[in-house]
Amino acid sequence: MNAFSRRGACPALSAPMQTGDGLLVRLNPVAGGLSPQSLIGLGESALRHGNGIMEVTARGSLQIRGLTTESARSLAAEVDALGIAVRTGVPVETGPLAGIDPREIADPRSLAERIRGAIEDAGLTARLGPKVSVVVDGGGQLAMDAVTADIRVVAVQMGDEVQWQVLIAGDGRQAKPVCMVDEDAACDIAVGALRMVAEKGREAHARDLSERQLASLAGWHSVAPPSVLPDISPTRGEIAPSSLLSPTANVQPSSNVEEEAPSAELLISPLVGEMSGRTEGGAVERPRTPIGLFDLSHGHTVGISLPYGSMPAQNLIDLASQASNLGTTEIRLAPGRALLFLGQPAHTNQPLQDAAFSLGFVTSPADPRTRIAACPGTPACASGRIPTRDIAETIAAGNADILDFTLHISGCAKGCAHPGPATLTIVGDENGAGLVVNATAKALPAGYRPGYDAARGMSRVAAVIRSARYQGETAAACLTRLGPAAIAEAYRQE
Repeated sequence: MNAFSRRGACPALSAPMQTGDGLLVRLNPVAGGLSPQSLIGLGESALRHGNGIMEVTARGSLQIRGLTTESARSLAAEVDALGIAVRTGVPVETGPLAGIDPREIADPRSLAERIRGAIEDAGLTARLGPKVSVVVDGGGQLAMDAVTADIRVVAVQMGDEVQWQVLIAGDGRQAKPVCMVDEDAACDIAVGALRMVAEKGREAHARDLSERQLASLAGWHSVAPPSVLPDISPTRGEIAPSSLLSPTANVQPSSNVEEEAPSAELLISPLVGEMSGRTEGGAVERPRTPIGLFDLSHGHTVGISLPYGSMPAQNLIDLASQASNLGTTEIRLAPGRALLFLGQPAHTNQPLQDAAFSLGFVTSPADPRTRIAACPGTPACASGRIPTRDIAETIAAGNADILDFTLHISGCAKGCAHPGPATLTIVGDENGAGLVVNATAKALPAGYRPGYDAARGMSRVAAVIRSARYQGETAAACLTRLGPAAIAEAYRQE
């Protein structure tokens, strides 16, 4: 393993990460999108230098797998030759339709660029851990509620004005609200929070900030901005919370975040954050998937997803070629493991979807594969113990009627495809294919089947759901009512 490939780091183009099937690199275009020709070029590079597998992650990053140390350098040179500028430094992410969505509350791009510049000016990039991130969400059809971040800055309509709510640590449902401020203060407070995180060390995240520090952030916009304040340190004191806290500090955006007022009375908490060690996570289920047809300020965009976030590079090359022939001018990466096709005439949208469907892509949000998270598994990944994608395809084909919950199929206990808990997880280990209920792939399975027979075990679970489900009851609710023991018994049945 090379020096820059430890798990927990971000596998950027210049710093690949070792995985079970070789080195992996991840890239995000600076401009937010790629021309069809650029995507074709990347696919051809993946075929030449990797194992021919390309991915779009839950956060909307592009990954190329199966590289060696030497081929990763060749890939980087070819990306540079293609003229693709890739983003570096602390990720400051906006939605995939930022600036072109007629339903967004505000265009977040200028604020995001200000935050990026302030991070660099403050010298924070080298002091923050590789998983620290910021989301600037302008709302709209594809809001960023499902993407977790250390700092969230979310546009909120307040009468005729737009305000920005700053939240800490989590996705749109779980992040803790700090204050509601204007754009200038939002930038200052976001960077101030990152200063606090940096003072705790490179292993720290915003979840490690104390209630007292959060209260300090809430009061900063009524005193001096953090850009002119000294660095905050648990060992060197911190600014006392202002008594002039914003009267709108607990006004909630449309994400329905639970209200919790910061307290200034608690002492600084000990470090509790821990690097996840996952390939990339930080996304949870969203109400609307990035699949289908979406209105733009001018025209439409077609959202097409990669099944399980992965596709052979040749399939991506073929789709990008057909999209180019149909007039597509830009292809954007989207959270939710999808691609957004822009610029093609309206009458070509359906032919584009038909072409994608014939190549094996997901073109409907009702596709059962959108409910399954599956890593490469065997034979693609040396760490895998079960053929995850084959199992996933079999389950999706025969059990679409009961898949209203997240099913995770993991080749090993690392759980790269879905780091968080899932309703059901099929995980490979030395005993075969284990079934985990309401936990992560690292948990102890409640029952086992041979790896080759995992799909049949899931069909037994599906049969029990169909027979036991009450009228109007979801499969997820039925599983909760049945309990882990009954689910495991069904899975083990011959």
